[in-house]
Amino acid sequence: MKKVLSLLVVLALGFGIINSLNQNSSFPKFGEADVSDRVSDRYINKNVTEENEEVIFGEDGYETGSSNFVTSIVANYRSFDTLGEVTVLFISAFGVALLFSKDSKRVSLNFKPNFMLRVGSRALFGLIIMTGIYISVHGHLTPGGGFPGGTMIASSILLLYLSNDSFRTKIKGFKLLEGFMGSLYVLIGVAGIYVTGYFLENFLDTGVVGDLFSAGIIPIVYVIIGLKVGSEIASIIDNFLTEEVS
Repeated sequence: MKKVLSLLVVLALGFGIINSLNQNSSFPKFGEADVSDRVSDRYINKNVTEENEEVIFGEDGYETGSSNFVTSIVANYRSFDTLGEVTVLFISAFGVALLFSKDSKRVSLNFKPNFMLRVGSRALFGLIIMTGIYISVHGHLTPGGGFPGGTMIASSILLLYLSNDSFRTKIKGFKLLEGFMGSLYVLIGVAGIYVTGYFLENFLDTGVVGDLFSAGIIPIVYVIIGLKVGSEIASIIDNFLTEEVS
């Protein structure tokens, strides 16, 4: 009876969250958001050609093709610097791994996750990780991107750690993903050298401002950053759940 009651509470909570978001005018339905309302007219209509031709939102592409000005800077104009920031995070994760890799064992928790925690964590895990993926994929259209999206992905992994002790043995896949995403970021930069002559230069069509498939390599880079940041922080969490063997 206790388990059934806990499950009903979780389902009621989930239904309440979804229903409140659907009824909230600040959260338009998926695909119905007008991105032009979230970008300043001065930015949309800025002049980009010698003929003084205006960029029309939803019709023409331009330099980066990103409707998020912050993304244009972070993932395009200073993408090399962003690669350095991701490298700093990698070095931090690597340092933590070195500190805890020798003569260490898994920390044993003094509590056993109850039914409410296990069921609620699994329900929230899907919501959190999908939100993180959404923010990473749509970073060139709306505020957000790879770094906040990756942090959300890592927070969902932490939630599983707290609710399922056996999950801790499955973290190796994230460590492999981190290395693969870092290498892919560098390879995209090298491809820019061969195509345009510059490292991490945008060599794909920028498309239509406001479309999901636009802004060239920027959304690809942000997805890579999101997966890399998420896997690195998940690895750090895994390493911190170890202790020295006395």
